[in-house]
Amino acid sequence: MSDQDFDGSSEPVDLINHPSGIVPTVQNIVSTVNLDCKLELKAIALQARNAEYNPKRFAAVIMRIREPKTTALIFASGRMVCTGAKTEDSSKLAARNFPIWLEGLAYYHHAFASYEPEMFPGLIYRIRGMKGMKGAQIVLLIFVSGKIVITGAKKREETYKAFENIYPVLTQFQKKFTR
Repeated sequence: MSDQDFDGSSEPVDLINHPSGIVPTVQNIVSTVNLDCKLELKAIALQARNAEYNPKRFAAVIMRIREPKTTALIFASGRMVCTGAKTEDSSKLAARNFPIWLEGLAYYHHAFASYEPEMFPGLIYRIRGMKGMKGAQIVLLIFVSGKIVITGAKKREETYKAFENIYPVLTQFQKKFTR
């Protein structure tokens, strides 16, 4: 008799460790994440892809991604439950794929930021009126991966200054995962 391991490959059953000839298989990994901040669920549901929110039925945003095929329950407390993955690695990957933080950054910094993932995958953050940068139009493209593109600087110092200005904001919305 054979069974499948975590990644779906078939292996013969080790009858010494499994005298019954049956090996349970993992079908669903459930992981939890504390995002360490309060979340505006309505704003997340309105701006995020593949999200639904009906507070009369359930007090969380339900967000689905295709690869790996998983579902996240996102609560206003900042807790997230990710379910549906077949392996621990794909569960971690799925948890990182939910782009909550760009929505949060766009929501709380709406005067400077815009995020429309259907149009462009990055958040657009415009820095205006920075000290020592008269007339500079610095625009940062911030991606859920954590990568940033800084445009509009005329001098290297302006790039550095723009980054130093945005860094404290980014740390507020940094994804924090427990291992």
